[in-house]
Amino acid sequence: MHTDKYARALGWVSLALGAAQLTMPRTITRLSGLDDAPAAATITRLVGGRELLHAAMLLGGRSPAQWAWTRVAGDTMDLALLGGAMRNREGARRRRAGAALAVVSALTALDTVCAAGARRRSQGPAEVRASITVNRPRDEVYRFWRDLENLPAFMIHLESVRELDERRSRWQAKGLVWEAEITDERAGEHLVWGSARGSGVEAGGAVTFTDGPGGRGTVVDVVLRFGMPGGVLGAAVARLIGEHPEQQIRDDLRRFKQIMETGEVLRSEGSPEGTYAVRQRGQRPAQPVGGRP
Repeated sequence: MHTDKYARALGWVSLALGAAQLTMPRTITRLSGLDDAPAAATITRLVGGRELLHAAMLLGGRSPAQWAWTRVAGDTMDLALLGGAMRNREGARRRRAGAALAVVSALTALDTVCAAGARRRSQGPAEVRASITVNRPRDEVYRFWRDLENLPAFMIHLESVRELDERRSRWQAKGLVWEAEITDERAGEHLVWGSARGSGVEAGGAVTFTDGPGGRGTVVDVVLRFGMPGGVLGAAVARLIGEHPEQQIRDDLRRFKQIMETGEVLRSEGSPEGTYAVRQRGQRPAQPVGGRP
């Protein structure tokens, strides 16, 4: 993504600034007009450490743009510091502090553009993919899925799906109700659907059915697209507690496989809801019946 490349460039800027502030703090304080402050060198080293932390986040991840806001926060602190220094100094030191303030202001503008781009991207529709092999004939697997009212049996975040006609259906999930419409269909092969216009919910997906290796079983490939509430932060928290959509769809497909192959979702004492990501944290070793060895 272009925004990620931009964020990585800012990461290299943070790395260069942090290295200079840690290795040459007195030079940096002199250039910034702060060399007359007793604690200036110590503060410069602390700021350098913060810049290296920014660099680690922006250069070390697969989606660095999500951390661009950390540089904006750091810039705000630097602007306040340099603004105060400029007001309290005169002559050459005041001019140097003013020049440093201008440089940091320019970097703040660049960081803000990157952070805003990351925010817009995070608020757009997310896409997750998952796949599973079901040991049943392709036509049988397709027919079960095509009856959309079967979906809540294995997609536990859905409360109900009611078919309105051959193309349209009404979905309900955790207080949300919306209408969906099938946009493309090839019997036994694939199904594509999306939110109906004016439904107020951005959601859709596609499922493809192909014969498994050697003609045994059916490979089910699913792509889901939807808006992620809370953007990057919401996605991070959701992943932490086991409710990220990518985890949800994998759990859903495992339940789908169980229903197709055994007729029911396998449950246990430790996870009575079946394979549900957020409940996996509460699993415990099996205990003998009656509590005795």
